[in-house]
Amino acid sequence: MDVKLSKKPAGQIDADLIAIPVANGSELKGAVAELPAAVRKRLAERVKQARFEAKAGSTLSLQTDTGDVVLVGVGDGKAEESWRRAAGKARAAAGGIRARKVAVCLGATKAAAEHLGPVVEGFTLADYSFEKYRSKKPNKYRGPRTLVVASPAIAAGAAGRALVAQTTAVSDAVCMARDLVNEMSSVKTPSYLVSTARRIAREAGLGCTIWQGKRLEKEKMRGILAVSAGSIHGGALIKLVYKPKRKPKSRIAVVGKGITFDSGGLSLKPPKAMETMKLDMAGAAAVLGLMRALPACAPQVEVHGYIATAENMPGGRAQKPGDVITFRNGTSAEVLNTDAEGRLVLADALCVAAESKPDAIIDLATLTGACMVALGSRVAGVMGNDERLVGDLIARGRDTGERLWELPLVEDYMDDIRSTTADIKNIGGSYAGTITAALFLRCFVGERKWAHIDIAGPAFAEKPLPYAPRGGTGFGIRTLLAYLSSLG
Repeated sequence: MDVKLSKKPAGQIDADLIAIPVANGSELKGAVAELPAAVRKRLAERVKQARFEAKAGSTLSLQTDTGDVVLVGVGDGKAEESWRRAAGKARAAAGGIRARKVAVCLGATKAAAEHLGPVVEGFTLADYSFEKYRSKKPNKYRGPRTLVVASPAIAAGAAGRALVAQTTAVSDAVCMARDLVNEMSSVKTPSYLVSTARRIAREAGLGCTIWQGKRLEKEKMRGILAVSAGSIHGGALIKLVYKPKRKPKSRIAVVGKGITFDSGGLSLKPPKAMETMKLDMAGAAAVLGLMRALPACAPQVEVHGYIATAENMPGGRAQKPGDVITFRNGTSAEVLNTDAEGRLVLADALCVAAESKPDAIIDLATLTGACMVALGSRVAGVMGNDERLVGDLIARGRDTGERLWELPLVEDYMDDIRSTTADIKNIGGSYAGTITAALFLRCFVGERKWAHIDIAGPAFAEKPLPYAPRGGTGFGIRTLLAYLSSLG
């Protein structure tokens, strides 16, 4: 999609659809006042007839001789998320009339420039679809070809174009992560993630290191080796490195869980629970998307991205309940449930990340169903050993519309994962499963500042969201980019 900027008022824009975000109480003001008098009169009649109020998510459409007009509500208009969602509504309206060119008109207020990024982001993310395995249909509508964001207050010069370029680069990275999550696991093996990482590194100018096969044994990546043992596809540890052009202000490690399919291993999942287990590498997809977008966002932060990837299958060589793994840092863990495998591969990556002594480690993982029980499908759980780090991530998530909620790392719950055979065990009791999983991970970060984000719920949408269809969401990329950008 081609994204353009225009300083023209709404009445001078030539488009198949003109979308105007409006705040509650000002339904006929702002960019609406820029429309031709005849259109304004008809809109006023429709607003009165429909008793339209510009609540967040509400819409009102009007057909005209020169193209359709849709009003999209942004509530009080104070939250960036309301503008993203309004743009998503505009994209949905465009699909309804098969519009090729869409204009989102923001009016002449000084605040219009502040809404440019969220509007472009919401519209481009809403334009995503995964149709790789659908039958091809001739003349099928493929969505808008052009998005024009218009306002007399928008800087259509270098600054505006740079913001659009950066925003579309971030959206492209999110959509790439969605593609990875939505891809079927028969294609998306650990080696597939390895080749994807190499391609991203080549295109984005990143450093890339891959450990596979005997190198995993040499480096004592025993979690990845144990989880991979039942599969014909070997696991891997992937490392990507972004370095800014100037001296970095800090160095951050980001770790993603990359289980390309999770059958549960010998602790086999029931069939229904396996249907969407292609999503179990959403943390890895987020790290790949993040690393791809970093050069466009150019924060003054050195970022090391780690992905621990494996396929969890119940083959003849699969790890067995009761096995003990001694990890790279010397910690031993008794495996009582092979379906709690994500924390085993993450332990390997966290050990390696901690050894590089970063200023902070952040991991993302579709780790526990317990987190979905606690927070549902739209909110990620976040825990860590540094309150400032956790608080900063929550704040950035609030800015990006990716909601995070802190859960406590209750020290007493360590008793639930202590083993009589090894140092720890990979499952706790019947309760607080999200917290005990995080406590397990904490054993591998040493003294480093660390935050764990459990994205089991929001990584995959079971029904369409305001600017994402059903399937992978790319959750976490925009929040991490905002956090890294805040550091420098």
